[in-house]
Amino acid sequence: MPVFDFAFRVDASPAAVREFHHDTRALRRLTPPPTFVQLHSIEPLGEGSVSRFTLWVGPVPLRWKAVHRDVTDRGFTDVQAEGPAAKWEHTHSFVPLDDGTTEIREHIEFEHKPGLAGLLTRVLFSRPNLLAMFTYRMLVTRWCLRNASRSAGKQP
Repeated sequence: MPVFDFAFRVDASPAAVREFHHDTRALRRLTPPPTFVQLHSIEPLGEGSVSRFTLWVGPVPLRWKAVHRDVTDRGFTDVQAEGPAAKWEHTHSFVPLDDGTTEIREHIEFEHKPGLAGLLTRVLFSRPNLLAMFTYRMLVTRWCLRNASRSAGKQP
């Protein structure tokens, strides 16, 4: 079974990182172009919450239903209940390094469907593509958290 791990640090508290990921806009923000996300329904992140969306990879729609589990202050896992892969479990962990620094650890376990049905996920979820996707997510996360911190500092 393929596994992908990616970790990076942000200059933000674990609470700020958690709040960023709990925002229902996070999926749209973290999806790199040229992929387009069409949100059908996104429940606030909580144990058993469900997100339904379509990822448009060019003209190809990839419909997903993700269920969230193990939701804590230190992270959560989204599990593909319906979608293009045979299996997709993505665990987000928020590890405090000090009061103002958090390490975000991404761990994905996935399987491809057999035959032609799995060809698309073999390409999309190849190691180089996942590395590019998560590098984008790292940059966006850092940017969003930095701007949120600046905005919070300007408020009375």
